[in-house]
Amino acid sequence: MLSPTAESIRLFLHVLAASVWVGGQFVVAGIVPGMRRTVPEGTKAVAQGFARVAWPAYGITVITGMWSLMSGEITDMEDAYQGTLLLKIGVAIAAGIFAAIHSAGKSKLSIAVGGALGLLCSVAALFLGIVLTTAS
Repeated sequence: MLSPTAESIRLFLHVLAASVWVGGQFVVAGIVPGMRRTVPEGTKAVAQGFARVAWPAYGITVITGMWSLMSGEITDMEDAYQGTLLLKIGVAIAAGIFAAIHSAGKSKLSIAVGGALGLLCSVAALFLGIVLTTAS
């Protein structure tokens, strides 16, 4: 059996946390419409429960992402790789900003737009992470 390395542990934590963050958004998006029809007061509890898991997961993705940047492995990469990495960082930050807008939203518009753009940016960051992983 191969031994785990710091890089494999870092990547595992990053992918696990990103899976919780992105996958959880899809799960909640699937649950909430039905809850609104049957138990409208339950949607707030579901959202709060998700937030207790999702925000720490987002934080772990940020920390492990910074850990990856500090590992020094990207300095030797070509410009296209670094450009893709910068785009991934940008959409990951945007995902957090839009999710925060969604969470703090007081109007239906801010909640809807924040949620939709947060999910879109989260999926884009996930995809760009795969692109980066398969390029190295």
